[in-house]
Amino acid sequence: MPVSRREFIAAGASAAGLWLGVRVPELAAAAPIATFDPNVFVSIAPNDVVTVWVIRLEMGQGVRTLLPMIIAEELGADLARVHVEQASPGGRFRTVRLHTSGSSSSSDTYRQLRIAGAAAREMLVAAAAAHWKVDAATCRVELGAVIHGPTNRRRTFGQLATAAATLPVPRTPTLKDPATFTVLGRPTRRTDGRKIVTGRAQYGLDVKWRGMLYASIVRSPTLGATLKGFDAKAALRVPGVRHVIAVNSGVHHGVAVLASDTWTAMKGRARLHVEWEPGAGAGFDSAEFLRGMPQRWDGKLYPIRDEGDATAELARSATRLEATYEFPFQAHAPLETMNCTAHVRETDAEVWVPTQSDVRTLKQAALASGLPEDRIRAHHALMGGGFGRRLFADYVAEAVQLSAKLKVPVQVLWTREDDMRNGYFQPATMERFRAGIDAGGRLQALAHQTTTSELTIYDLHDGRNIWTAPPKPPRADNAIASGGSPWGAFDNPYTVPHLRVDCADATSPVPVGPWRAVEYPSTVFGRESFLDEIAVATGKDPIALRLELLPRDVKLVGTQRIDRARLAASLEAVRERAGWGTPFARERDGRLWGRGVACSVYHTGSYIAMVAELSVARDLSDVRVHRIVAAVDCGIPLNPLGVEGQVESGIAWGLSATLLGKVDFVNGAAVQGSFRDFRVLTIDQMPKVETHILPSQAAPRGFGEHPVPMVAPAVANAVFAACGKRVRSLPITAEGMRRA
Repeated sequence: MPVSRREFIAAGASAAGLWLGVRVPELAAAAPIATFDPNVFVSIAPNDVVTVWVIRLEMGQGVRTLLPMIIAEELGADLARVHVEQASPGGRFRTVRLHTSGSSSSSDTYRQLRIAGAAAREMLVAAAAAHWKVDAATCRVELGAVIHGPTNRRRTFGQLATAAATLPVPRTPTLKDPATFTVLGRPTRRTDGRKIVTGRAQYGLDVKWRGMLYASIVRSPTLGATLKGFDAKAALRVPGVRHVIAVNSGVHHGVAVLASDTWTAMKGRARLHVEWEPGAGAGFDSAEFLRGMPQRWDGKLYPIRDEGDATAELARSATRLEATYEFPFQAHAPLETMNCTAHVRETDAEVWVPTQSDVRTLKQAALASGLPEDRIRAHHALMGGGFGRRLFADYVAEAVQLSAKLKVPVQVLWTREDDMRNGYFQPATMERFRAGIDAGGRLQALAHQTTTSELTIYDLHDGRNIWTAPPKPPRADNAIASGGSPWGAFDNPYTVPHLRVDCADATSPVPVGPWRAVEYPSTVFGRESFLDEIAVATGKDPIALRLELLPRDVKLVGTQRIDRARLAASLEAVRERAGWGTPFARERDGRLWGRGVACSVYHTGSYIAMVAELSVARDLSDVRVHRIVAAVDCGIPLNPLGVEGQVESGIAWGLSATLLGKVDFVNGAAVQGSFRDFRVLTIDQMPKVETHILPSQAAPRGFGEHPVPMVAPAVANAVFAACGKRVRSLPITAEGMRRA
């Protein structure tokens, strides 16, 4: 039976505690040595329990399955019997980064975890060989045991644990040949999947403490508004309401109502009278902001790429095309709203929180409590969605501030409306393209003007008030391009003889930050849609045009090496798998049908092509996406089932933004407040998804964000193929199609 980490440590409290040669003091003991701790990632007890600590945070991407797979592969453990524990900051993990972002959980840890597993394996083999007095080369590991080949003698990892713990940790263990993998590369179900679907998985909202108070917070109703005053008398008359306290932590300041349960806190909040002083963002209107965005290109422009002379070539081109694409503000809207439970005492504190960032969690808890970070313990709960929203810990600061004041455990729960309106957002962006085509129908020049926004959530977390602080000094001309931004514009993979990309700053009063795929969704939507416009203008097949622009070479853009042969292979694969060249009935079942394609590279590591097949009502009243085919090259596919899940998840996310959701701001306030008006894809709207993983020996790359950017352009291009309407703004609606 699996045991908890607490039980495991209690059973073997005299662990050796070696971390690749570095001793972990809190787990070290003189004698006797009971457990085998060759590094911080794995422990083996004499009862054969192999415990693997996961050093990334789980938000549905499957790291609690994948990272143990990596260690089990090199260690030779039986994955079905591995006990998985979530690492928490401090203690044995004080030098380990748990922060989870950028789809980098597997790519950043792959080699590190392989070395950890291989080192443990070599120590176990050495212990077995010494016990049998044989050459270690005659031994092998298999499903949690070391076996002596010539005699078939066998000792389990648990039987070898004590002896192995006395051996030196190899610094450069021999790693397995990927061709011999028996765990990695095989479709593997989620280790926590059953708990999740049966309701036994523990999320942040499941935390309970005796004597805990529940807080619901009224936050500023408009951007940058400040608290003027409040009358708590009516709220305090609600039975069960204990306190009403001003809160000055987080993205928006506010007033917290604390009660014996969440529902009572919300009832008290409804009776609270609060006065606000409007801030600089009180009049912000997103529609007006988007209408004025093209004027940004008349001002300061930051050069991103300049190859050839696009301006001159455009002037002399036989045919010129121009189009502008618009991407609206978007909310993260995870199913589990923001929450944190904090217990701050005089000398230390604990927080229980679903978060993507151990670093920012501890920083915000320290700032709000006044305690040093090493006196704060963070317990990381399973997240009910992250998508970049939980990269920042504003909601942690709120709970810690309240607990520090009252010296009791406090759980802060955001309502759905709080989560939709008072967090931070994906910035609205705009893309303008101009193309020059020669008399032979060849693309000769491409000018791309894009916009970018400072991700102001970073400033807010560093204590800068984005509404009242003076403007920042102008950025250097190369400030944006030097960081490889904007993604999708800087790393445009296509060969165009004359290419120019410029960027204008379009920062608004709206707090903005990373959203799933960050900068790629807007730039790829524009770029891949415009390529389709070029294909139509030149009479070329959209996939053939892309392949024409993708030499089978490696393109160096700044320090990024883009393997265009891999992207071309993805396009060729999706063309075949989607049946792109087969006859396709454009009118059937009383609807108009079309296919669209898009492809892209994600940070030089993953290459994806996608075809969407959909139908449009004859009166343009609706769009139904029936099928999406994706061909992906993400390097070695460590868990093909996980890759398929991420493709399906990314497509569902991308379709929600493409067909349904956006956030509008009127008079400085977000309009949408729930899934009634910020709609997301429902199960009956989910198309059939076919994922084709291309074989690859390249280093594995993460895949949580990577499928998102191709969805909108593939769908928009399919809409045009179906009904001839070129939609250049999201979401794609009946009104938008009729206006196009």
